[in-house]
Amino acid sequence: MNTTVPRDIALLLARVGVGVVFLAHGLQKLDVWGYAGTKTAFAGMGAPVPGVSAFLATWVEILGGIALIAGLLTPIFAILLVADMIGAYFIAHIGNGIWISDGGYELVLGLGAAALVIAAVGAGRFSVDGALGTRLPWTRRTVAAERERVTAA
Repeated sequence: MNTTVPRDIALLLARVGVGVVFLAHGLQKLDVWGYAGTKTAFAGMGAPVPGVSAFLATWVEILGGIALIAGLLTPIFAILLVADMIGAYFIAHIGNGIWISDGGYELVLGLGAAALVIAAVGAGRFSVDGALGTRLPWTRRTVAAERERVTAA
């Protein structure tokens, strides 16, 4: 049995799960709170340049969530999502402990850590990045290593 298939399935499921949560949070900022409400909330949390911060957080989460789900430009969007979660931690959650029920950082930590792992290991074979293969600089090494492994076996 090809041992990369379970890994690629796990990456697919992780990407989709994490991507859905990011997408939902971005859409919440856009559709539920609206730009004005998100900007006001960011201002209340002390975010720098709240209008810009609200805009960036909204669209990084929406576009990043979609990109993770599809596995498109995965390392780039995953790192942007990590940065988004670092900002959320320092702006909104740092002083509230870990528990989300207290305004804490458990969700931010989990999403940021998951996005970091996805950035580090890539999207896997079942993704747009995987379908493009060696045309993307971050997949060349992975594709070449898999070819060597199969050839050696």
